[in-house]
Amino acid sequence: MKNIVPADYQPALPSDRFLVREKPNSDAVPLDVLFVGAGPAGLAGAIELAHLCQKEAQTNPNFQKPEIGILEKAQRLGDHCLSGAVVNPGPLKELFPDLDVKDFPFRRPVEKEAVYFLTEKSHWRLPTPPTMHNKGNYVASLCEIVRWLGQKAEAAGVNILTGFPAESLLIEDDQVLGVRTTPAGLDRDGKPSSRFMPPTDISARFTVLTEGTRGSLSQAYLKWQNLESPSPQIFALGVKEIWQVKKPLDRVIHTMGWPLPTDAFGGSFFYPMTNDQVSLGLVVGLDYKAHALDVHSLLQKLKNHPLIREHLEGGQIQEWGAKTIPEGGYDSFPKRLYGKGLLLAGDTAGFVNVPALKGIHYAMESGRLAARTIFNALKNKSESLEEYQKLIDESFITSDLRRVRNMRHAFKSGFYWGGFKAALMTATCGAFPGGGDKSHSDAQEPRRLDDTPETTAAGPFSTSKVDGVFRAGNATRDDIPKHLVVGQDISPEVAEFYEHVCPAGVYERKGDKLVVNAPNCVDCKATDVLGPRWTPREGGSGPKYQQM
Repeated sequence: MKNIVPADYQPALPSDRFLVREKPNSDAVPLDVLFVGAGPAGLAGAIELAHLCQKEAQTNPNFQKPEIGILEKAQRLGDHCLSGAVVNPGPLKELFPDLDVKDFPFRRPVEKEAVYFLTEKSHWRLPTPPTMHNKGNYVASLCEIVRWLGQKAEAAGVNILTGFPAESLLIEDDQVLGVRTTPAGLDRDGKPSSRFMPPTDISARFTVLTEGTRGSLSQAYLKWQNLESPSPQIFALGVKEIWQVKKPLDRVIHTMGWPLPTDAFGGSFFYPMTNDQVSLGLVVGLDYKAHALDVHSLLQKLKNHPLIREHLEGGQIQEWGAKTIPEGGYDSFPKRLYGKGLLLAGDTAGFVNVPALKGIHYAMESGRLAARTIFNALKNKSESLEEYQKLIDESFITSDLRRVRNMRHAFKSGFYWGGFKAALMTATCGAFPGGGDKSHSDAQEPRRLDDTPETTAAGPFSTSKVDGVFRAGNATRDDIPKHLVVGQDISPEVAEFYEHVCPAGVYERKGDKLVVNAPNCVDCKATDVLGPRWTPREGGSGPKYQQM
């Protein structure tokens, strides 16, 4: 049986592009604090910092309020944000103590929930694992949360700069001085067109990387500073659809089992957003064993299961999207979360609780803790950011993730043996099996070639990859330069592997050749984990999610 190892074909990270040893130029936009990425971590951090500074200025006339900015690669806040999402409201309550939970941009409270094990034609209800209880949580759209937070940030005086991807960290010695954005208006060959706009330098005393999953600047910085985690970060790919339906769904549903093979980790979610709207998604760990496994195609099969189909009958798909999720947990935290002039927060740092299926409230809390650290540095006229590590270590982020620190890695043993080990880990609050499971990266996982390729299920519920990209609102120019760095000597088998990894049809095997349809990319970062590297492209490119 022949295997391929994706790491053998993955090009090196182009760190020289992401780390530029230059000071910001004379035309740089001057800021005191810059958050790179307007997700929940960046927005919560900016709002918290603005609130702290406003309060301090009221009692301390000598305090100089800082200029705070957020840089976002999407054209509009929320366009690139996607999550399940069932949200723990805790950090929002802390951020806005004067508001009631009914004031937050949630769709509905979780009133009922169920977990099922699926076979192709049937299902069995399982006891809900303790980690997955959602009493007190809310079904929401992450896009809507982010846009709401953006309004609050602007009201607090935060500068929000949308449509500006960060291409490089500007550094001197080992100090981060700010960022340089990606140029716009380049043609397919990377040459300036009539629409060309040069990059912009933004100087900042403190830069917070809140880029989300697989941020280019974060990867380069961690490698440069030798801060990569003790256990390599591992990832999952989630593919999600929103449907208008005729039959209401009255509970939050999670499933495991079919249509996944037993040597792949993952499951589905099925959430009621309103009485006539549901979100449905499938999440699969990218350490799966079969080279032809296709998460998008598996989701199409799932929609034909009787448990799901009865709600989709007569309905219509409204939106589609895809995103990767960091799953390594506690043992995959970077060795250090701060450097000179820089902090890491949110998904960038890997703050996701896989057994609980939660990450948004951890992202927001880490952003708030980054803000407190920076506020204290500003107040004390200090450059030190070491306090952030202590705050994170003493927070519920670390205590929560430490309790489940080995659970995701248990399933590398397969579904059944992994489930047994996960039960022991739950009983011992993560202590079993002692030293932890220092696994290899997803790209180092061998893939067997003895599989029949997945095909998108036919029928009234099926969505093709091309239609998915359309429903993601992708607005990328056809003549944009390629932003995906492909390795050398890609074999037909590897080309086929990439074709199935990508949910958006970016990669195609045509004969013995790999064809790259770069404008299809929805920035899910799946192949950045397993193959071709993703690099920043022109601002506003990619999806335009509305309700994801």
